[in-house]
Amino acid sequence: MLTNHHIDLTAAEVASLWSNYMSDTSAICMFDFFLIHVEDTEIRSLLEFAMELSQAHVKKLQSIFTEEQHPIPEGFSISVDVNRESPRLFTDDFHLFFIQNLGKMGMEFYATALSNCARLDICEYFTECLNESSKLFNKATEIMLSKGSFIRAPFIPASKKVEYVEKQSYLAGWFGHKRPLNAVEMSQIYFNMIQNQLGRTFLMGFSQVAKLKEVREYMKKGRDISDKHVEIFGSLLSQEFLPSASAWDTMPTDSTVPPFSDKLMMFHTSVLNSVGIAHYGRSLGVSPRRDLGSNYVRLTGEVLQYAEDGMNIMIENKWLEQPPQATNRDKLANG
Repeated sequence: MLTNHHIDLTAAEVASLWSNYMSDTSAICMFDFFLIHVEDTEIRSLLEFAMELSQAHVKKLQSIFTEEQHPIPEGFSISVDVNRESPRLFTDDFHLFFIQNLGKMGMEFYATALSNCARLDICEYFTECLNESSKLFNKATEIMLSKGSFIRAPFIPASKKVEYVEKQSYLAGWFGHKRPLNAVEMSQIYFNMIQNQLGRTFLMGFSQVAKLKEVREYMKKGRDISDKHVEIFGSLLSQEFLPSASAWDTMPTDSTVPPFSDKLMMFHTSVLNSVGIAHYGRSLGVSPRRDLGSNYVRLTGEVLQYAEDGMNIMIENKWLEQPPQATNRDKLANG
């Protein structure tokens, strides 16, 4: 006789569900404020679609946490973390850029979450989320293409034949002759430059409106780091006589009234830091030219230090919600 046993969530599943809840509650706050000020009808429709997805996720996640007898994370809420009376901070074009990037990050996150799942119901949930993120990304990209705001990666001529690497000089990059960038290296440079453009605009806006001086200074530092990284990646392309992505016209407005709590802005910055570090690590792994590897190691170190500074600010202000963690067995043993 078969008996149905309840299967507990694994640590990997709990981690993904918890992170998903934190991210979606923060995104809902962003969408709510953006929808107050957005003027373009296509972008408004896209924001509404993104809002519906995040709200559905939060409802589903709350149900899972309750059924599994896990505490529902506090996360973020419109009533606490959004000032709906604040003037517009970002342009419609930036709203579109932001949504497209959320689609990118969602596809990466949900693919990883799905690959770490064991329970079928959780697999089905993350599969649905992955499909939704790809749909969101495609919708945003289609609108960007129609408006002429999508900046394509550089083009390269089609290869005449298949070739194999013959010399160790293929790896060179510090001294002497450097081979041209290959398509994989080029795509990584372009991708990281675009991500830093997004981060630069966010941090520029946050630096104008944060309430605490230490948060404003932190955002200014991050803005400058992003700006420097954009210049570094752009120069790598220009040295090869390749066009670098021109910045979108996405500068923030001149508002100094905070639309979001400092806690929410610090959380969002921590997410950008984590994603940036992961992207640099991926780029390092697929970029054999030594000078590129050296750049990624150095830039990763800068972001790691910046991220640690941010975590310290969040801890000092009691803004850092702790993820679920393993039982401290030593503490139990010591009474």
